Amino acid sequence: MDLVDAWVWWLIAAVGLGIPLVITAMPEFGMFAVGAVAGAAAAGLGGGIVAQVIVFVVVSVALLVFVRPLAYRNRQRPEQRSGVDALKGRQAVVLERVDGGAGGRIKLGGEVWSARALESGQVFDPGQHVDVVEIDGATAVVM
Repeated sequence: MDLVDAWVWWLIAAVGLGIPLVITAMPEFGMFAVGAVAGAAAAGLGGGIVAQVIVFVVVSVALLVFVRPLAYRNRQRPEQRSGVDALKGRQAVVLERVDGGAGGRIKLGGEVWSARALESGQVFDPGQHVDVVEIDGATAVVM
């Protein structure tokens, strides 16, 4: 096996490790894929098979030890909500009278939303600040 074959095989291994990364969203596969790319670089620079494997192992383990904890810590933060979940609990300003029946309009996160009051007897006049309780379709439910 010459140098070209060795680095090509490492790149094929990197792609093979990247497929489960995409399917399962497990970052460990990505770290092993980066290790395989490092092994390909070692092969391309003329390193022997022992050097290639050592580079693969060192890079993969380093990523697992240093990057994996950061990835898991950032993934499990409850305050990092997205989509409509990120809007719940935020404050908005009433633009048009909001009540429990016909509803009205609010400005929420720089955007104008249709809104209705949480309880049918509640009425909010323009300029008042309200709290978003939930998002029901394209309507913010406020109190």
